[in-house]
Amino acid sequence: MRISFLCLLCAALAAAPAAPALAQVAPPPAAPAAAGELPALPLPPDTSFTVHSALAKVKKQFPGSTIARPAVPAGVRVALSQPYCTRGAHTLLADVCRPAKKRRGGYPAVVFVHGGGWGSGHRQQHLPMAQQLAGRGYVCVLPEYRLATEARYPAAVLDVKAAIRWARAHAKTYNIDTSRVAVWGFSAGGQLAALVATTPGLPALTEAAAPGAPTTRVQALVDVDGTLAFTHPESGEGDDSKRLSAATLWLGAPRTAQPALWQQAGALSHVGAGAPPTLFLNSSVARMHAGRDDFMRQLTAFGIYHEVHTFADAPHVFPLLTPWFQPTLDYTAAFLARVFH
Repeated sequence: MRISFLCLLCAALAAAPAAPALAQVAPPPAAPAAAGELPALPLPPDTSFTVHSALAKVKKQFPGSTIARPAVPAGVRVALSQPYCTRGAHTLLADVCRPAKKRRGGYPAVVFVHGGGWGSGHRQQHLPMAQQLAGRGYVCVLPEYRLATEARYPAAVLDVKAAIRWARAHAKTYNIDTSRVAVWGFSAGGQLAALVATTPGLPALTEAAAPGAPTTRVQALVDVDGTLAFTHPESGEGDDSKRLSAATLWLGAPRTAQPALWQQAGALSHVGAGAPPTLFLNSSVARMHAGRDDFMRQLTAFGIYHEVHTFADAPHVFPLLTPWFQPTLDYTAAFLARVFH
């Protein structure tokens, strides 16, 4: 299969060797780490977070909830497992959902970033949402990214940005309007989406690109229960008292050891005049959107459109399940129609 110049660029710039893709045989377990010590990479894939595990945790409190599996709208085409970048031995894949009917000028695009604590989860968790949104006139790209079991921060950030570049580079193939690209993320994916949206040119979080390469800048952000700040009074990330936290494993150091790194990883540290219009969709779990109100105050100061909708009493995994899936879709579609009019 021929790989585009973007993929070759990504391969050349990859800083760390990659583990096999999830579909391949898992790597051997790393040597045990001492108490409080970060384990060596790569680690076996972490499959702890799935849509089914999310439902199982929610069922006791919300017995009527189910996994959202609406019928695929008529006129939607789905292309699975499209290679978009190569990192060492790992070819990163993306799924694309798009309207079958061609349109002059193309359709707006939405890049979906899945959750799972930076170390688990799968891109196809949001395939139902992407299919429904494609039915409303959007090209939806669902990329995988290197998880914390394979590569630490900022690898996942660079991968999402590479997926945005790839989508723009393949605008003709998928009928994308490159001037209207949004990034949508849930949980850890929301944190990544917000960081990507606020750092399009930050050298520490942006790979060098050949002259004329597509930009990673996005024109809209949808943050679904993703933290905006790690070093913030509202943040619940970084508690290593019982075991190493998901954030510590991903960032590669405890918060007390690398406070500047932890601050850099929060989108709140990067909000500026170039930040895109933003939609916040939140559960009732306050720590999952740490820094949101401060983020919104900065958007207001810069005159940037934003809105927030909170699902009272909803669990953190609300966008994956009924009855919250449909209003999540409706809020997303209404926001995108407003900013991409």
